[in-house]
Amino acid sequence: MKTYHIAQTDLVVSRIGFGCMNLGGSWDDAPITPEVKERACAAIHAALDAGINFFDHADIYTRGKSELVFGAFLAENTGLRERLVIQSKCGIRFAGQPNASDPQRYDFSYEHIVHSAEEVLRRLKTDYLDLFLLHRPDPLMEPEEVARAFDALHAAGKVRHFGVSNHTSSQIELLKTHVKQPLVVNQVQLSLAHAHLIAEGVWFNRNDGTSGLASGTLDYCQANKIQIQAWAPLAGGSLFDADAHTEPAKKLTATLIQELAEHHKTSPEAIALAWLLRHPAQVLPIIGTLNPARIRASAQADTLQMSREAWYRLFVVSQGVALP
Repeated sequence: MKTYHIAQTDLVVSRIGFGCMNLGGSWDDAPITPEVKERACAAIHAALDAGINFFDHADIYTRGKSELVFGAFLAENTGLRERLVIQSKCGIRFAGQPNASDPQRYDFSYEHIVHSAEEVLRRLKTDYLDLFLLHRPDPLMEPEEVARAFDALHAAGKVRHFGVSNHTSSQIELLKTHVKQPLVVNQVQLSLAHAHLIAEGVWFNRNDGTSGLASGTLDYCQANKIQIQAWAPLAGGSLFDADAHTEPAKKLTATLIQELAEHHKTSPEAIALAWLLRHPAQVLPIIGTLNPARIRASAQADTLQMSREAWYRLFVVSQGVALP
């Protein structure tokens, strides 16, 4: 698989990443069953066989069990860790933790960031993370506190590089007022079904109801060499089932994806991912399926160069309105 070099780092990552959100099975305290472990191992092997070396985690995924399963896989495959780029995220806290009355919240405090990183390393059975991201913006964030946590983790060799997820350009700028390390990644929701960050520039300055608030986040990240990672790049598979949709744009998008897949003799997954890969920002889609066949189908996107014309056909159909 072709690769990207993440700017301001020595990291070289596959153009498609594997998201480990559901590796651990259920989102509760139920123990990891042999069936869950077997399914997770099959998915990881399929990703590795497809040429994927980039694996995305978060401390909350199946309440930590996804990292435990992945850590066990690493322990059973000696020498694999050094061949992988492993990323995790922190900042989301569940309701009822640690106290029953605590609400769901975001937490960028020094104590939580450092504790989260150390727990991630313990579960993954590794001494370091290649990338550690702030998961969702915390309105109570104090940049000085984040900077102190990043400094401590970096100095201890526990985290090599840092980034964010679901952050706007202005939120990144605020962090940069105190954080010394480069913020090299921004992971955002991006797909044909959720193309707002791309579409906002097209609809800017319209007065017919299509124009929305333009954040400029995609342009900002591209200009500042911050890698865009796309979560839910296949919209959970909903992009492909025309019969499941009543909304005309979604139905037409699914139909066009299938037509293009047949024309190029490839999979629908490859078409949807190639649409993202075609963008000049060098978007890195993170697939989350545990189905080995769908992992292989997704990897086919790496060999497909989408034309400008096909890209725009998909974009216009998915937007449901003609270009201005």
